[in-house]
Amino acid sequence: MTGPVLGVIGIDHRHIYEMLGMMIDHGCTGRGWWTEGQPGTQDGFVKRFPDLPRVDDPETLLADPDVDMILLAGVPSERAEFAIRAMRAGKDVMVDKPGCTTMEQLAEIQKVQAETGRIWSVNYSEHFQVASVTKAAELIAAGAIGKVIQTAGFGPHRLNRPTRPDWFFDEARYGGILCDIGSHQIEQFLFFTGSDDAEIVTSTVANFANPDDPGLQDFGEILIRGDGVQGYVRIDWYTPDALPTWGDGRLTILGTEGYIELRKYVDITGREGKDHLFLVNGDRCEHIDASGAGLPYFAALIADVRDRTETAMPQARCFKAMELALRAQAQAARLGNLS
Repeated sequence: MTGPVLGVIGIDHRHIYEMLGMMIDHGCTGRGWWTEGQPGTQDGFVKRFPDLPRVDDPETLLADPDVDMILLAGVPSERAEFAIRAMRAGKDVMVDKPGCTTMEQLAEIQKVQAETGRIWSVNYSEHFQVASVTKAAELIAAGAIGKVIQTAGFGPHRLNRPTRPDWFFDEARYGGILCDIGSHQIEQFLFFTGSDDAEIVTSTVANFANPDDPGLQDFGEILIRGDGVQGYVRIDWYTPDALPTWGDGRLTILGTEGYIELRKYVDITGREGKDHLFLVNGDRCEHIDASGAGLPYFAALIADVRDRTETAMPQARCFKAMELALRAQAQAARLGNLS
């Protein structure tokens, strides 16, 4: 069965490559794309999707009755406007993280989503595009580590300064480090602990290493608490050049009967590939190659568009992850060279 017809609005972040590519791989069809100007991602996008036409106006896609879903990966502060316009036009939405950059935007998105019944799905790629997360969820569901009581997520990224556009250094446009890449880790905390709600106990943002860019937050951390569960998040833009990938992303999931550690993108001890999972419990202490565990989000989202269900991610958790990321950002202590 073919998937929904897609329109793309905004290609300013490279995540659009995987967002669109994975949906096409699962049977979707692209209708066209629009973006403002000529972002640095454009050559890569056209190379990957040479047969997808560029349109002159986003309204061309929003008004097209054959388009079922809009994919958004523009400048973060502009994503909410297009998501709202898309839902009011009868389209479902998949948006790159962060799905929005202010509480006011989130409130309007929630209002319009409730009014229209459309899907607003944030592609938290450090969950939905990581096979080891899929495997960890399977093991936890099978009781491998007992009840989950804490997650500790680490999301280091490489700065790659020469490739970054002006908006990357403007807090109002990218939303701040906790709103942006911190939302990944918060969503995983909610997912693995089964929390419907949580509070931000404390949070911090800083610029320690880039004094000439006071709008850049190059470090952030969060302590989060749910109902009887705890979480810790540390994110940064300090990945050293010698690492053979953009970041040594890790997640440790602590249970009452064991723990799981994910080394998502690289194992610095020398094992090749990515999606390394380490399981320790009363019977097992082992490394598992989780690269074949699959990425169920995309097929599930396609089914949700067709069946009007919430199997890819409950809408409430999608909203809650962004709400908590925005709260963490708003209340964060500010250190170092920040403007």
